[in-house]
Formats: sequence, C-alpha cells, structure tokens
Amino acid sequence: MTKKYDRAYFDRWYRGRFRIGPEPEVRRKVTMAVAATEHFLRRGIRNVIDIGCGEAPWFTHLSEVRPGVRYVGYDPSDYVVERFGASRNIHRASFAELGALNIRERFDLVVCTDLLHYLHDDEILSGFPMLVRPTRGAAFLEVLTREDEVIGDTLGLIRRPSAWYRQLFHNAGLTQAGPYLWLSSKLASDSAALELP
Repeated sequence: MTKKYDRAYFDRWYRGRFRIGPEPEVRRKVTMAVAATEHFLRRGIRNVIDIGCGEAPWFTHLSEVRPGVRYVGYDPSDYVVERFGASRNIHRASFAELGALNIRERFDLVVCTDLLHYLHDDEILSGFPMLVRPTRGAAFLEVLTREDEVIGDTLGLIRRPSAWYRQLFHNAGLTQAGPYLWLSSKLASDSAALELP
C-alpha cells in the first residue's frame, strides 16, 4: 500500500486523535536546535532548509523564535505545496530529487525530521550527500530506529539499527553535538574538545 500525503493524512497524524508530535514538543526541538546551532556558529542563525517538511511546523515556530530567519521547505506532497507553498515557502521535491534541485545556498540549519526511516537504503544513500552539502552549520536529523519504541504512523517504517544511521552520518562528515543534532565538519573542527560528546 502506497502512502498518500494528502490532507486526510495530516489531519489524522497531526490534528486527530492519533496525533503525533504535539506543538509544545516541536517547539522544544526547534528551540533546542536553534540555540545549539547558534552556540556553535557563535552568531544568530540566518537561514533554515527543511527537507520533508510536511505542513512546515518548524516554519511556524521559527517565525516566533527567530523572526526574520529565511526558511525554505521541500516536500513531495501536492497537498502541502498547494495549501502552504506560498505562505510558508514550501517547494515540491522528494528526497530522491534533491540532487536535481542544484541547491547552491548554504544553510545555518538543515532540518530533516521523521523522513529517513520511511526511505529505502538506495534512496538514502544517493540523496544524503545532497542533504549534507548545503549544511554550513548544523543538521537536525530526527530518525526512528530499531531500538526505539514507536507510536504513530508505522506504515512503511523501516526499522534500521541506530548504528546504521550513525555510520551514514559519520561517513558524510557530520559530528554529533546533541540530541538529533549533527555539525558540519568545519563547525566541528572549530569546536572545543568538551563541547562535543
């Protein structure tokens, strides 16, 4: 069964009784990611790219936490782009299409939440370098693993071990700096020894 990311999908998982990721939880993640990224950049963030952004809850919170930050989102859902594209700067693209976008801008914060665990290995391996390439600062990569207790949308969920993702991120030159937060190689090399785990 193929998933359809239409309004009914978002109504069920983000607004209905099966709701996952309530607003206060998302707000805490946004606040933490922004604060940690700014700590390592040693300045305020200027721009954020959100891959697989859905209805762009990060846009809403970023607008309040850091007004004026440039946000761009990418999502494969026609519904999302039609409904929120203009107001939240969301463009249509799947993870596999990232390379074709030829994104030249470098971003202080790259966000990819609740996406990678639904993609097949070959799609991740081919697209992941395109996610890392525009990372000037940090990447917030929220992924569910085999070791996690999962509540919510499990249709198509691929339960890989956390070690698989850690190796992927390490091979791409990223260094972990906190919960779901990974630094670009330049930022990691500029960090003090005890700033990193």
